[in-house]
Amino acid sequence: MAFLQDKDKEYIRTVFSGMKEKVKITFFTQEIGCQYCGDTLKILDETSALSDKIELNVKYFSKDKLDVEKYKIDKTPAIIIEGEKDYGIRFYGIPSGYEYSSLLENIVDTSKGESGLMPQSKELVKQIENHIHLQVFVTPTCPHCPGAVKLAHKLAIENDNIISDMIEATEFPELSMRYGVRGVPRTMVGKDFSVEGAVQEHQFVQKVISAYHEYYS
Repeated sequence: MAFLQDKDKEYIRTVFSGMKEKVKITFFTQEIGCQYCGDTLKILDETSALSDKIELNVKYFSKDKLDVEKYKIDKTPAIIIEGEKDYGIRFYGIPSGYEYSSLLENIVDTSKGESGLMPQSKELVKQIENHIHLQVFVTPTCPHCPGAVKLAHKLAIENDNIISDMIEATEFPELSMRYGVRGVPRTMVGKDFSVEGAVQEHQFVQKVISAYHEYYS
């Protein structure tokens, strides 16, 4: 059964018309022990077919060790979206439901190589001079989660020191438990600081910057 209906495809082609440069999507899967890998690949297959600017590569977690090491992949399904470089955008878990919009927007943003952050946000993000890891815990049924994911990924586009993950909370319960995820969206900044809920861009950026300075103080 197809994931996308004809009306969906028409809309997505319109969204992809805003792409500038080619985008490479690398998908990491495994045949055993990954409940949603098959469905995730179907989503990516159907989506990538809607633009000649998208290249989809499929890698196997158990076989393609060099690529696993290169991208530091430790769980599947995993999606990396790259433009002219690897901006540090990661999806762990199936990008379905509300999160499908995050996938589409990230593809377009990556093709432009432009975060779309406000000028004041860009200035603040320049303060991040050391590696920092953002993990946004979401569920497909959460209408507020895509906003948090998009913001976190925009920060990764803006600053090469930031790696930003979307993590589908119910697919990775041990990780959710480790970080005390009781509601979504919950964005972990490093291992010890969090941003709770969906907040406006300036609030989100300020909270990330504050956590960054605490982390490296």
